[in-house]
Amino acid sequence: MAPAAVLHAMLRRRRRRWLFELVALLVVLARGSAAADEFVFPGFSGDGVATSGAAGVTSSGLLQLTNETKETFGHGFYPVPFRFKNASTGKSVSFSTTFVFIIVPRYPDAHGHGLAFALAPSVAVPGAVAGKNLGLFNISDNTGKGRSEIVAVELDTAMDDEFKDINDNHVGVDVNSLQSVNSTPAGYFNAGTGEFSNLSLIDGEPLQVWIEYDGDTARLEVTLSPASMPRPNTPLVSCTVNMSSAVANDTYVGFSAANGAAASSHYVLGWSFRLGGGRAQDLVLSKLPRLPPPSKPKKKVPLLPLTLVLAVVVLLMASAAVAAFMVRRRRFNEEKEEWEIEYGPHRISYKDLHRATKGFRDIIGAGGFGRVYHGVLPRSGVEVAVKKVSNDSRQGLREFVAEIASMSRLRHRNLVPLLGYCRRRGELVLVYDYMANGSLDKHLFHGEASEPPVLSWEQRSKIIRGVAEGLLYLHEGWEQVVVHRDIKASNVLLDDDMNGKLSDFGLARLYDHGTNHQTTRVVGTLGYLAPELSKTGKATTSTDVFAFGAFLLEVACGRRPMEFSAGADSPGLVEEVLEHWKSGKIKEARDPRIGKCDEDDLELVLKLGLLCSHPDHRRRPSMRQVVQILEGAAPAPETLPEDLGSTGKLFYNDVFDEFTTMYPSTSAVSAATTQPSSSQSTDEQRQSVGRTHLINTNFLKPAE
Repeated sequence: MAPAAVLHAMLRRRRRRWLFELVALLVVLARGSAAADEFVFPGFSGDGVATSGAAGVTSSGLLQLTNETKETFGHGFYPVPFRFKNASTGKSVSFSTTFVFIIVPRYPDAHGHGLAFALAPSVAVPGAVAGKNLGLFNISDNTGKGRSEIVAVELDTAMDDEFKDINDNHVGVDVNSLQSVNSTPAGYFNAGTGEFSNLSLIDGEPLQVWIEYDGDTARLEVTLSPASMPRPNTPLVSCTVNMSSAVANDTYVGFSAANGAAASSHYVLGWSFRLGGGRAQDLVLSKLPRLPPPSKPKKKVPLLPLTLVLAVVVLLMASAAVAAFMVRRRRFNEEKEEWEIEYGPHRISYKDLHRATKGFRDIIGAGGFGRVYHGVLPRSGVEVAVKKVSNDSRQGLREFVAEIASMSRLRHRNLVPLLGYCRRRGELVLVYDYMANGSLDKHLFHGEASEPPVLSWEQRSKIIRGVAEGLLYLHEGWEQVVVHRDIKASNVLLDDDMNGKLSDFGLARLYDHGTNHQTTRVVGTLGYLAPELSKTGKATTSTDVFAFGAFLLEVACGRRPMEFSAGADSPGLVEEVLEHWKSGKIKEARDPRIGKCDEDDLELVLKLGLLCSHPDHRRRPSMRQVVQILEGAAPAPETLPEDLGSTGKLFYNDVFDEFTTMYPSTSAVSAATTQPSSSQSTDEQRQSVGRTHLINTNFLKPAE
């Protein structure tokens, strides 16, 4: 064969092999693309989803996002990201998904915050927190202040006024914010009749959700129904979402659920998803895993053949029980008037509280209001702290009970929940969630070996930031402004994980009941009282910031703001830290027991504590600014120590000299100032409290 013919044959064979390899490669790529664009999970396995937080896959194939743990969240995302934008045109890509879920609350009247199907830039969603933020947002971005690149369909089981929720059982569409762009009470349109029926998201029955997004029209539709019924023809929620500008280039799809002060178990039984047009594959309900039974039924004990004898014994016992009931009824007789009916859901019977506390014997604390007892509610098994408050006067009682009912709706992970109250024989009994590690001051101020170990700086920093977020919620995060009026280490309680929770919020007004009609009281503790209180007697968010500044120094230095046993000439904590700052050695003011720590964070806290303690209330930051500084979202304080003016010993002696003369051996202050009437004074204080708006960060720079 001629050399030219041989060369031509070789080129022809190579061209055929190259074409074969190219076709094989295109087939592999096409199969890989199809697998990435569509999946079906009729149950889950360990490698099918990426879980984080409290989430996990059960042995039966359920995706369990949360269990019966409070203040927690869980994520379950498909581990491979998707592109929801067309690479060439930038337009949104259509998608379809359906899933079956069940929410099982721990108690019928107390449950978690719900579940969401989410498009997120990562499977872990860094910075997200539990409770009302659903494990998808935090306090900095939950109302759309930042670009979180998260789109979610929330199945919300808790009403939060901050996010303008319509109720505690609704379906909403969230775009970079928990303030839904559209939301509707949970329900469905019957596929046959078209009639609308309400649905409860927490009945413990399986429900199915269908979500369809049309990339051409940017229309998102959400449909909901019981899993046992056909898919409704009419969607429950429909709105426009520009997905191309709302999500990241690489976006993960999956689920998030969260618990707050109460808990629910959130499950996903099956999930189908398709990207790029067309509907996701249907789920075969018979193939989905089932929830485990709640508990094994108790075996029935066979009846003994002594029916006649037992009947006589029962009659005798019944007679004794009736007599005991009459005595017990008089013993546990409560005060209850017609006007209290409207606050009924927040009232707990005295009999239940007596049983929970074993007759009010387990004392765990005592204070100016009264004693505090540990208890376990007999019906739900919830651990509680029960506080007895003496209040013989009826002045303002109705207004105060109304305030208790209002305060019990406050919900934040860094506030101790107020669960309810009871009234009996001149006593007011308040019921709180129980905190296992007690108050912060017991961990800061101790010296015996039997006491808790010294708190590390990491623990102190975590507590400081938690209390700051709780106080910001009181000032700005609720439907009304709540001024705490007594921020200090003894009013910060620690849960099992050493998270700091602010307690006794809003209850300083207890001092107003039973006081002289011509006086009002400056309520608080020496060392934490802002100077303007001695002149105006009006508590504001700014006076809370002053007390928080003293609290920051207290935690960082391991010392109380004022030590009465140290003598009149001894410097106060503010003065001592300020002198260290002036000498360029501010970090030497810290608690020497801390040891090695984050020096920069320690210095930030010390300077911020002095800034919050500024004698001029106009120079103090708001709590929103304080939280931003602690989170690193705003620059650290640049104020010079000379700009803080008259602080420390001079400040305390000038303003509170008359108080220290009256109360030389205690830190509690209750000083009277003349006012027309106590009720009028309370109204004036409430009117004077306004929201502290964010101002320019120039407040951190030296004054000219």
